[in-house]
Amino acid sequence: MRKSLFKQVTLVWMGIVLWPSCLFAQSPLVPSLLNEPIFPLQAKHTHASSIVALPGGDLLSVWFEGSGERKADDVLLMGSRKKKGESSWSKPFEMADTPGIPDCNPVLFLNQNEELFLVWIAVNANEWENSILRLRRSTSYMTDGAPVWSWQDNIILKPGDEFAEEVSRKIKELPPTHLGWSSYAPEYETMIIEASQDSKKTSMGWMSRIKPLIMADRILLPLYSDGFNLSLMAISDDMGESWKPSLPLVGKGPIQPALIQKENGDILAMLRDAGDAPPMIQQSVSKDRGETWTAATKTAFPNTGSVELLKLQDGRWWMVGNDIPDGRYRLALWISTDEGKVWSSPRYLELDPAQEGKYSYPALIQDREGLVHLTYSKHLNEGKTIQYRLLDPSKIH
Repeated sequence: MRKSLFKQVTLVWMGIVLWPSCLFAQSPLVPSLLNEPIFPLQAKHTHASSIVALPGGDLLSVWFEGSGERKADDVLLMGSRKKKGESSWSKPFEMADTPGIPDCNPVLFLNQNEELFLVWIAVNANEWENSILRLRRSTSYMTDGAPVWSWQDNIILKPGDEFAEEVSRKIKELPPTHLGWSSYAPEYETMIIEASQDSKKTSMGWMSRIKPLIMADRILLPLYSDGFNLSLMAISDDMGESWKPSLPLVGKGPIQPALIQKENGDILAMLRDAGDAPPMIQQSVSKDRGETWTAATKTAFPNTGSVELLKLQDGRWWMVGNDIPDGRYRLALWISTDEGKVWSSPRYLELDPAQEGKYSYPALIQDREGLVHLTYSKHLNEGKTIQYRLLDPSKIH
């Protein structure tokens, strides 16, 4: 009897609410003011969207599209615009293309002066670890179709010796599990430490995925590396004119960081888990405005695909992600009223009983009127699209 009762109550671990899987199917679906595809389902691979609310009220979204991902040289960035007051998204248009090289993982954002930035990766030599971080800027974006880009460049980061020193130091703080490696093969930690001493590897392959944290005098652009299987921030203190690397955010597979800032100035990163099984959202904290990060640790949230964070105007935190260890057929929303100490039970944006659909890579923003805009990849047997939802936080508790 006691065991049965125990299984029915909320489990709390590390200050995070974890709900039994038997309750997931009973959780209510999140109400949406709008729930629509940006374009009809199609055979082409469409993935990794980003969205920005422009000052005039238009919405602009971007994603990558083609016959595959890093191995498909026809992949380019496409976008769509939803003008203020209009009921539908525009016909997709090209946002960027590096001919003959896959373009992936776009991120849109406005800097402190409301200049529009598009950051993405050109996958050089068809390998993630060779990716080149690219940047376009525009002050003429209240148009039809794509913005008029006034500047294009690469973001080149050059971590120094302190990168290798931090990797070695932080790895010592991690649990020594060495899972996934045989006694005849080099340990994971040894391989990463050795690679961190190679300046060619530390300067290449940093990839975008999630929107930056915009502070009054700093931009923190979250990046990750498939080569190192860890993360790093590109820091700009001049509104995106120049960039420098933070020290690495080290752990066992902490990638694609989503960032949020507490009232005391601390910055929390919640990260997709590409490390040891079982896959759980990982977390790390910076107490110096993103310069250094604690070693990443697993939370109690199952996660396979992606995670995103948003601080609402009313002070609540929202977190969206795949809350399962074996797929992307559920997309959950958690809410915290105490800066992430305790999270609500999951409510669902997507819940596929057949476990066939894939819903992942959410992008989450709030506009000046307080409405929340969400885009994410929607992959069904019939085709693929980028799904858009308009949410009213006052109706979601």
